[in-house]
Amino acid sequence: MTRKVNIYESIDWITISLYLVLVIFGWMNIFAVNYNEKFRTIFDLNQEYGRQLIWILLSFIAVSSLFVVDYKSFRFFAYAIYVGIILLLIAVLVFGTLTHGSKSWISLFGLNFQPSEFAKIATALAIARYLSAYNVKIKSFTSIFILLAFIFVPVILIFLQPDWGTSIIFCFFFIVLFREGLPGWILILGAVTVALFIASLMFPRLYIVIGLIVLAHVVYMAVNKRIKHNMVTVLLLVVLYFIFKFINVYFGYGRSEYVILLAALVISSLISLVLAIRYKIRNVVFILFILFSFIAFTYSVDYVFHNVLKPHQQKRVNILLGKEIDPRGYGYNVNQSKIAIGSGGFAGMGFLKGTQTKLDFVPEQSTDFIFCTIGEEWGFIGTTIVVILFALLLLRIVILAERQRSPFSRIYGYGVASMIFAHFAINIGMTIGLSPVIGIPLPFLSYGGSSVLAFSILLFILVRLDASRMAYLK
Repeated sequence: MTRKVNIYESIDWITISLYLVLVIFGWMNIFAVNYNEKFRTIFDLNQEYGRQLIWILLSFIAVSSLFVVDYKSFRFFAYAIYVGIILLLIAVLVFGTLTHGSKSWISLFGLNFQPSEFAKIATALAIARYLSAYNVKIKSFTSIFILLAFIFVPVILIFLQPDWGTSIIFCFFFIVLFREGLPGWILILGAVTVALFIASLMFPRLYIVIGLIVLAHVVYMAVNKRIKHNMVTVLLLVVLYFIFKFINVYFGYGRSEYVILLAALVISSLISLVLAIRYKIRNVVFILFILFSFIAFTYSVDYVFHNVLKPHQQKRVNILLGKEIDPRGYGYNVNQSKIAIGSGGFAGMGFLKGTQTKLDFVPEQSTDFIFCTIGEEWGFIGTTIVVILFALLLLRIVILAERQRSPFSRIYGYGVASMIFAHFAINIGMTIGLSPVIGIPLPFLSYGGSSVLAFSILLFILVRLDASRMAYLK
């Protein structure tokens, strides 16, 4: 049941104020990056700050038009918007423009834009539409499968461009799913998967498999508390390992320790499975399935790293993990970014006075590395203010989401928070060397028409829904 409300009296001006401060401050720093004595007019379309100003004005027009649209339309057309964006992502693979080695851009009505930026809006709407249905139970297998499809269909299409940085961002939609009741064991499984991914890049697979075996036995003991059965399987594995090792040495097969351990693990697991069925011991099948899935995952990590990632992406990951040091090569961007941020000191060098900025030492400084311009010219004070502004915006988005009477609006609100948080955390992490350089813009601050327009629409759909929240009667 709904009632009429004056949405203009219910607009959240705190969110709008935070948005305007970030957008204007972002434009000022793009101006600082590109400022030249020969080009002083802010409307010079040959300069990035001139083009960015046009996109900012277009964003203002776009978000203003959202308040003319009926708030029910966002839910009604959510699936249609999602399908339309998926078709655009397919089209960009065929007709897209190749830029920096990725086919991520498409020309439409004379404008070049990046569909992957708008895919975040579409995915947030689709997830909110599905989860807000009255008969959906998020803990059911069918619901989890459908939600994973909503997330990973655009992930796969974006990865094929290839733009693996943007595709990673979509994984943060799991924040929304956990807020809505996704089982906690899936979160733990995801955390272990991430840890295993990093470990697979840093340590030999033999050590990783040994660690997984130990972890599997610890989990088994915690779940079933069958000490006798657990000790039997451990002893069986050890005995089989030494038997296979003796055979390998005696007959001169030349198999590695890793292969011997896997062979012993497979045989001991089969025997353990038979015993579990015989004595009706629970969860053994599930634990063995997860164990061997993780072992297979280590193979996939190795394959993806060496066969899917490009050499420069491999270098960036190795540098981040400390396996390589290359300050003049692939580590140049991050190294120069750190220098720029450090040179700003406490109060910064002053607006338009950054030397690293003026001498163009940091590549992509107006896009991926806009934060280092803030650090150099505005110092620790400026960067702290930016972090506080984003923290306040994220807090405000969560407050808006929690006060919604409509499940669709609440779920969409968490989708907005997850996307902005992902970009904020990863982008700043890139500039200070805490995450690999994957080409992620800083919302509202980085140069890019598609980025500022998409993030503006993403945020203001929530503001529009919040303005109509009182239309829902208890």
